[in-house]
Amino acid sequence: MENTSVLISGASVGGPALAYWLTRHGFDVTVVEISDGPRPGGQAIDVRGPALEVAARMGVLDEIRAARVRMRGMSMVDGEGKELFRSEERTITGGDLDSPDVEILRDDLSLILARAAGDSVEYLYGDSIAGLEQGADGVRVYFASGVQRDFDVVVGADGLHSNTRRLVFGPEDRFIRHLGTYLGVWTAPNFLGLDEWQVFHQVAGSSWGGGVMSVRDNREVRVYLGFESVEPIAYDHRDTAAQQRLLAERLAGGGWELPRLLDSMKDAPDFHFDAMAQVHMDSWSSGRVVLLGDAGYCGSPLSGQGTSMAMVGAYVLAGELKAAGGDHEAAFAAYERELRGYVTANQELALTNKARVEAQQAADAGHPDEAVDFQDFGEIVNSLALKTY
Repeated sequence: MENTSVLISGASVGGPALAYWLTRHGFDVTVVEISDGPRPGGQAIDVRGPALEVAARMGVLDEIRAARVRMRGMSMVDGEGKELFRSEERTITGGDLDSPDVEILRDDLSLILARAAGDSVEYLYGDSIAGLEQGADGVRVYFASGVQRDFDVVVGADGLHSNTRRLVFGPEDRFIRHLGTYLGVWTAPNFLGLDEWQVFHQVAGSSWGGGVMSVRDNREVRVYLGFESVEPIAYDHRDTAAQQRLLAERLAGGGWELPRLLDSMKDAPDFHFDAMAQVHMDSWSSGRVVLLGDAGYCGSPLSGQGTSMAMVGAYVLAGELKAAGGDHEAAFAAYERELRGYVTANQELALTNKARVEAQQAADAGHPDEAVDFQDFGEIVNSLALKTY
């Protein structure tokens, strides 16, 4: 086997999943993560379709199911808090409650995957990649801490605002497509007394507003607040205070519990804010550097498939490196051939889901558009058959 040392940038979902498979296939793995440790918080995310099979092959599916978010249903309320409708069959965040899909908090899934990867994985917390120099025999990596190390392969699994992608492929505005919405997510006390329930409020004249869902045996809630903006907004994605001000300004004067939810931002230990956006690239690799998950093909939360694409991508990338005997050029090409069509279809789901909401809004307003032939969500999600490596 050649090219056995691999550096992964990012320790959220795709990074730990890839670390698991690479170590099982005989590679030496190092993970660098800019946070000082495993990052808390994040929204409830979904493991669906072939990602469930990936989890099963990792031996963690039962553990993921045990840690799942447990919901009995949801309510939609108006600005006065009056219930407009409720459902005990599906929720906004997780879909059909009788589905085989698993809804789980991002931080819980990340820890499960990291534990499964084992103690042989080296973690470099509180550091990041500052520079890369590719050569015929490897990649010289310059870390922000001042350390220099050589690796055979570097994988960017560092999200929508991937530092790895920026260093190797160029500025992110070449690849990011804005979808017209911004979303903030954080943890707050369960001051509404929700019992395995979620409540959402839609601001009049908009497809957005906010909501809360109870988690961790109803001890706390995850808060979701968002707003629309046709044009991208310039802001520092690492400046939490500025992001909180922006969210508060855009939702000022909102009804229901929006003022209390906005007030809870300042005490949140895990506030996260970002655009609903996608990443589209002609190639996911350059030389010995390759991208995984949101860094290379973010579908946005509107697709509901970001987590699953990262887990499946990790399985396929590691498998193709094994199948190619570590030949990175052959493996990266095979990885892309195997996943490109699946990724494209799942990214399209985000646009379909957005169009479905807009069509429903038009119908509710008494201005139904012509019938739209929407994609079948389940058909797309389950359209990839996993190879055995």
